[in-house]
Amino acid sequence: MKILIEGAYYPILTLQKIFDDPKFYTQNGLEGKIISVGYYHSFEKNELIYMLPKVFMIDDINSIFGKNKEELLELNSLKNIKHDIQFNWIRQSSLYFYNSLLEYRKRITDSQIVNKSERFELNTNLGTQEYSYLDLLLSFVNYYKKNKSHILYKHIEYNSNQAKKPKWEKTIRKSLPILTANNSPIYVSIRNKKKIKNTEEELLTYFFSILNNFNQEHKLNLKIDKSFTVIKGKSFKNLQSNGLSKLRKIKYRYFNDALRRMYSLCEIYFTQTDKSSSKRKREDFISVNNYNLVFEDMIDKLFSDEINNTKIDDVSLQDLKKNDDGKIIDHIYDYQSLIDTSNIFYIGDSKYYKSNKEAGNLSKYKQFTYAKNVIQFNIDLLNKDKDKPYKKGIRYRDELTEGYNITPNFFIYGYIENEENFDEHLIEKKKELPVKSYHYKERLFDRDTLFVHQYKINFLFVLKAYTNFNIIKTQKFRKEVKRDFRKHFIDFFNDSKSCEFEFYKCKLTTLKEYESIITKNFKSLNGKCYVNMESELILAKHITETIEESIMGEFEPITELK
Repeated sequence: MKILIEGAYYPILTLQKIFDDPKFYTQNGLEGKIISVGYYHSFEKNELIYMLPKVFMIDDINSIFGKNKEELLELNSLKNIKHDIQFNWIRQSSLYFYNSLLEYRKRITDSQIVNKSERFELNTNLGTQEYSYLDLLLSFVNYYKKNKSHILYKHIEYNSNQAKKPKWEKTIRKSLPILTANNSPIYVSIRNKKKIKNTEEELLTYFFSILNNFNQEHKLNLKIDKSFTVIKGKSFKNLQSNGLSKLRKIKYRYFNDALRRMYSLCEIYFTQTDKSSSKRKREDFISVNNYNLVFEDMIDKLFSDEINNTKIDDVSLQDLKKNDDGKIIDHIYDYQSLIDTSNIFYIGDSKYYKSNKEAGNLSKYKQFTYAKNVIQFNIDLLNKDKDKPYKKGIRYRDELTEGYNITPNFFIYGYIENEENFDEHLIEKKKELPVKSYHYKERLFDRDTLFVHQYKINFLFVLKAYTNFNIIKTQKFRKEVKRDFRKHFIDFFNDSKSCEFEFYKCKLTTLKEYESIITKNFKSLNGKCYVNMESELILAKHITETIEESIMGEFEPITELK
């Protein structure tokens, strides 16, 4: 196994030896830069290659594996690597990574979760029903682990039945039997004058020969029972070439489902290695040149609920989420507002960088635009029919004050801190203070006043969750994260020094009384007040602003937003 890192530079001669095709890198003088993220296997060289995302690199030289990029190219030759705990993690993360590519291919094929222009970013020579070399390796290993006890039992039972002229006295005295469910003994080793070779179990021989070859080449540390016949060395290479024809001669001997599955796996393997087979591939690969699309989908699968397809002028939130450039609103979900019990849309953008990077000004401005698109969409709904919001409980504008509810925004980055931790999301804020945008700094309840918190999430957790999480686990994650994100925004607004606002609640209690205050002081209160779902008139006063005492006398401080 070799590991290369996206964006890293390697000697061009090294890359030419690894790849049969230069589509995975670009040449710059004597060096080549990896431009793809994915998996590659050449049947001629018989070596697994992973091109991992750049988030796995600390800097231009060193990876988070504790090995530099040159060492990652020679994993199999490193001393004691198969006993190195770190190697187990490399293999585990590589498999999760490979499965994420398969899941992405499945989702863009079945669900069309991305635009047509993006669907061709994923490159592969594997059909949806085809096995890659790695698929086959994993299938053999998983089948063996799941069925090894049953296979061994049947194998021993068969050998016991084949024994001729057994010496039972010596067998009973020298051996311990296996007891069946009916307490009938089956002896593993039967003492007799002439041992009879099992000539009927070619399938087991083929299967365990292939499994043994996988085990030796990829240091899988599988323990294969010595009672099975295993073909090795040159004999195995000959079997690779003519195994398909040999296998088909025994095709109709097996009726047991487990053995038929074993037969199918062997058939797929020999089809790929048999030089006379027209189906044989020189290589198999699955890669993507824009891994940010995969990362976006991994985060989106974790964060976003199903989106209602209500349309305004033939545009729905689903359309806003995925516009033609594929960059409009990575993640969107509705959750409780910051100032009342209504719901508001939380809008996120996933950022695919190295662990120590963060979004630039262009990304920040885009995020503000995304938020304004969603606000306008909901206002269009309100203008069209006040009694039919996009979704029950969603509230963006208060008609009395003409103030806008606060729209929470966030960036989320992938990072790796603990290379062995696949089970904790480790979400934390990159910076305590959010990025903000406004036309008037003193108007919090204005559609142009927006705040963006920045978070980072354990990339290995995302990688595992993308393919391993069921609905229950995903919903549990969403519930926890949505609650935490809301709390972070509320904590920010409860700190007047950070948010630069102080909150007040009107002492009066009726809408008619509110209307009198708002009408008389509209210019002073425009964009600063909002009537929430609990019919409370909320005032957000900027700490640098002075509001007339006659107005402030109608309000009392809110000590803490809940």
